[in-house]
Amino acid sequence: RLQGDWSSDVCSSDLFAPFFLLLLLAQTIWAQLSITVTSIPANTPDGAQIYIAGNFNSWNPGSAAHVLTPAGNGSYTIQLTGLSAGTVEFKFTRGSWATVEGNENGSFMPNRTFAYTGAPAGINLSILSWEDLGGAPAHTAAANVQILSNNFYMPQLNRNRRIWIYLPPDYETSGKNYPVLYMQDGQNLFDAYYSFAGEWQVDETLNQLFEEQSNYGLIVVGIDNGGTQRINEYSPWVNPTYGGGDGDDYANFIVNTLKPYIDTNYRTLSSREHTGIMGSSMGGLISLYTAIQYQDVFGKAGIFSPSFWFSAQCYNHVLSIGKQYDMRIYLMAGGSEGFSVIPDMLMMYNTLLNSGFSADELHYVTPTDGTHSEWFWAREFEDAYLWLYNNSPATSATPMVQFSAPTVFPNPASEVIYVQLHAPVTQARVQLYSLQGQMVANRTITSADTQTIDISALVAGIYLLQVTLNQKVLYSQKLAIFE
Repeated sequence: RLQGDWSSDVCSSDLFAPFFLLLLLAQTIWAQLSITVTSIPANTPDGAQIYIAGNFNSWNPGSAAHVLTPAGNGSYTIQLTGLSAGTVEFKFTRGSWATVEGNENGSFMPNRTFAYTGAPAGINLSILSWEDLGGAPAHTAAANVQILSNNFYMPQLNRNRRIWIYLPPDYETSGKNYPVLYMQDGQNLFDAYYSFAGEWQVDETLNQLFEEQSNYGLIVVGIDNGGTQRINEYSPWVNPTYGGGDGDDYANFIVNTLKPYIDTNYRTLSSREHTGIMGSSMGGLISLYTAIQYQDVFGKAGIFSPSFWFSAQCYNHVLSIGKQYDMRIYLMAGGSEGFSVIPDMLMMYNTLLNSGFSADELHYVTPTDGTHSEWFWAREFEDAYLWLYNNSPATSATPMVQFSAPTVFPNPASEVIYVQLHAPVTQARVQLYSLQGQMVANRTITSADTQTIDISALVAGIYLLQVTLNQKVLYSQKLAIFE
C-alpha cells in the first residue's frame, strides 16, 4: 500500500508503470496458492475466525498466521506462500482440532489435498459442516481399550492429560506379562469419535493379528496430545516460527512418571528389549528423540512421517549421543507427502548409521502412495509392529539377510557416477533427490557390471542418493555434483 499523499507530485504515467509492474510481479511471486472458501455452514458461530491447518504449518489448527480473511458475501480467502511443489494437505478449523470441519453429515472428513506445481494457483472450496456442531462419528474403540485416566497428572509439565490403554485379548485370563508400546496422539489411535484426523485402528489391527496367532500380545499406552501444547511438547528444540521447547520434559514424563505407573499396575515386560515408542509427524520427532535420549529404557522406535524439518538439531542430537544399546528403529514416510519429508528421513537414516547403528537395526520404507494422513499410518502400523516386535516372547524372529553396501563413486562428481552391487544383491534401484524432496533420478541397475549413472543434466549442488532393494535402503549418502 502506498504511504503519504502522492497527489501533489508531478509524475507521468511512465514513472508509475514500472512501479505497478513490480507490484504485480511481487504479487505473482508471493501469492503462490490462493484459497477461497466460498461458503461456510449456516450454524457457524457469529464472529468465528476460520483457520487453515496443514503440512505447511505443522498442522497447527490455530496458527495466527493462517487465519482466513473475510472477503464479503460470506467468503473467506488466504494466500499461502513459500510452498514447495508437491501435495499440499490441509483442513479448515475454527481455531482448534475440537472445531475442525466435517463432511456433509457432520462426521470425520479426510484431509483435503491439492497437487501444487510451484506455479501461482487458486482454488475455491466450501466448508460443509463443523464436527462439533454437526454430529460426530460413532465410537469405534474395541472392548479391550480403556481410558486409563482423563486427567493423568504430568508433574514435569504441571498439566493433565487423557491416557488410553489397550490390553491384549487374553490379558484377563492368561497371567502373562506383555511388551509395551507408548504412542503419541492418543486420541487418534483407537476411537474415531475422539480423533481429529481419523484413527490408526491400532486395536482392530492387533486384535486381528492375535486371532491369526501372529501376535503374542502387546499393551499399547496412548497419550493424548496437548492440543495447543502439542508442538511445544513434541520438540525439545524451539522453532522460531512454530514454537517447541517442552519436549525434554515430555519425554521425562513418559520415562519417569507414566512408565513406572504402567509397570506397577499392569503385567508388563518392563525391560528395554520389550519397550517401544511410536508416533507420526511431530509425534515421530519426539518419539525418536525420546528413544535416543533414553536408550536404557527403549529398545524399539516406530517413526512415521517424521517432522525432522522442525529443527536441524535432531541430527546433532543423534550424533552427539550415538549408539549406546542395540535398537530396532522403523523409519517410514510416504512418497506422496511432498516437501522434504523423505529427504530429511534419509538424512536421519544416514545419521543413525554414522552414529553406530547397523543397517540391520534400521528399517527404512517409503511407500509411493503414502500421504501425511492417518489412513496411511493405520495401513502401515501392522508391518511396523511386526518388524519391531518380532522378537517378542513366543514369536519367532525372522532372520535378517545380511547385505553388503554397494560401492558408489566418485563423490563429488560432475558427469557420471558409478554404482557396483555386491552379492547376494543382483538388482537394486538407484534414486537421487534434491534437497527440496524432488526425485531427479530413478533407475534400476543389475550386478552384471559397474553401472554408469548420467548426472550431467543436473544442476550443481548437494543431492541425496539412495540405493534400495524391496524398499530396504542398502546405501544412502549425500552426493555433491559440480559443474
